[in-house]
Amino acid sequence: MNQGLRCKLQLLGGCVLFLLVVNLIGSQAWAKELKILAFGDSLTAGYRLPQGDGFPEQLESRLRAEGHDIKVINAGVSGDTTQGGLARLNWALADQPDVVILELGANDALRGIDPAITKQNLDQMITQFKEKGVTVLLAGMLAPPNLGAEYGEQFNSIYQTLAKKHAVALYPFFLDGVAGNPDLNLDDGIHPTKEGVAIIVDRILPYVLKVIN
Repeated sequence: MNQGLRCKLQLLGGCVLFLLVVNLIGSQAWAKELKILAFGDSLTAGYRLPQGDGFPEQLESRLRAEGHDIKVINAGVSGDTTQGGLARLNWALADQPDVVILELGANDALRGIDPAITKQNLDQMITQFKEKGVTVLLAGMLAPPNLGAEYGEQFNSIYQTLAKKHAVALYPFFLDGVAGNPDLNLDDGIHPTKEGVAIIVDRILPYVLKVIN
């Protein structure tokens, strides 16, 4: 075998080896488990629900049933406001999530907190998540009608405004299809039952799939 042919074969072998390595690395990256951070309050935490019946667990189960290798991390804290969420955001980022479902604001409304403060806190959280490369799905909330039309108008517009400002996905109302239905809520009339959570998962799932895809 002459020297020129030997060099060509060695070069060809090197190219094949390189392509195999690239393919292997790509396959490993593709197989990496995706992490979704469910960052919210009692609606995320699974208030008074048995282990496995809460929103993060039911969402993860649905996603895996559809063939997605995804871990949904429960970062819900009962009673949390947007101020509390902002204060613990860095701690939550330690899990290095790829996506966050940001579900906060209900307790702000229940306490009658100035919507401008709620908006500012959510604004800062979205900014910090994006700076860390985390894709945001913002889950909207509606103010209780007993707080009056003016408060409701100011509060309810927060989520759409921020979604547009930051160009993030918005699920308009986290409790859509569940709020106000006594058959889907616990006896407090606020927190969803297992069946209520299942409906929330059904309705938010297309938004989650769009974000992860």
